[in-house]
Amino acid sequence: MQVDWELAARIARSAGGDSPPSLPPAGLAETAAAARDQIVAATGLVPAGELPPAEWVDRGAWIDANLTTMRSTLGPVLEAAAGGSEPASGPLGALQNAGGAVVAAEIGALLGMFSRRVLGQYELDLTDPDAPSRLLLVGPNLDRAARELDADREELVTWVTLHEVTHAVQFGAVDWLRPRLGGALKELLGVMDMKVDPRALLKLGVDDLKELVESVREGGLVGVVMGAERKALLDRVQGTMGLVEGHAEWAMDRAGGEVLRDVDGLRAAMERRREDRAPLLRILDRLLGFDLKLKQYAQGRVFCDAIVAARGEAGLRDAWSAPELAPTSAELAAPGTWLARTRPAAA
Repeated sequence: MQVDWELAARIARSAGGDSPPSLPPAGLAETAAAARDQIVAATGLVPAGELPPAEWVDRGAWIDANLTTMRSTLGPVLEAAAGGSEPASGPLGALQNAGGAVVAAEIGALLGMFSRRVLGQYELDLTDPDAPSRLLLVGPNLDRAARELDADREELVTWVTLHEVTHAVQFGAVDWLRPRLGGALKELLGVMDMKVDPRALLKLGVDDLKELVESVREGGLVGVVMGAERKALLDRVQGTMGLVEGHAEWAMDRAGGEVLRDVDGLRAAMERRREDRAPLLRILDRLLGFDLKLKQYAQGRVFCDAIVAARGEAGLRDAWSAPELAPTSAELAAPGTWLARTRPAAA
């Protein structure tokens, strides 16, 4: 299946709409640099190299960045599902082309919708270690959110920058994190390459997608075909992703309390935007069965609080010290089981 990525871009930009010009706040680079120092001090995680600079972008630039990652990550899977990059001739080729246009329309519509709401994003291609990461702040959306939330613009920008810098610090300091998630993602998507009927991937219209998701509610599309070993891998990925998000929440409260006047107010306002996850992650949520497990991100924050209460902040850093010490999804929901499992290593 050849996805028409140019069509996806056009649809995304049309759905995203025009955005008014937005000027970055003065000292944005300094704000990002200070956020790095604050997160390092709060977490004890020290990035091995420089973090990507904060970029003040419009919706179109954000769409382009996400399309680049989607094309790298999902493109090979979609092509392989239809038997390769060269379309077939005759009716089958027409079907593949039509399927590619439908997928492009779905991707474009999703990107356009999120481009109107997303405030910031640490953009990282998990499957390509050579692809540079980016730290994106969507200026027009931050301007509008400040008005709608009745928040101070400078404080909101600082808060969002802290969140994205937290993820940059995590991936920059924990050398196993990107390979673990990237390798797992490749393996899980590889299951789709080998075992999922390509016709299922051609049926990605809105009604078909809803029907498909409903049919695999318990384990995702991959869950239908993977064996016990890969289901265990999926569980570990979910636990690690929950740790990433929960730790970010914990770290932001620690760091934000030192530099922001109204952390509680910003927290309450941002909770109302909880569903604004990166579009690629939303697609993968559905394909891999994560959509009903978003509660694990809330559990991740509770997990971090419980570990700090039991072992202090050094104990929480143990969860990052080796891949085998990262919690599973079950341990994320029951921190006591993680404490019991890791007690000898943490002693």
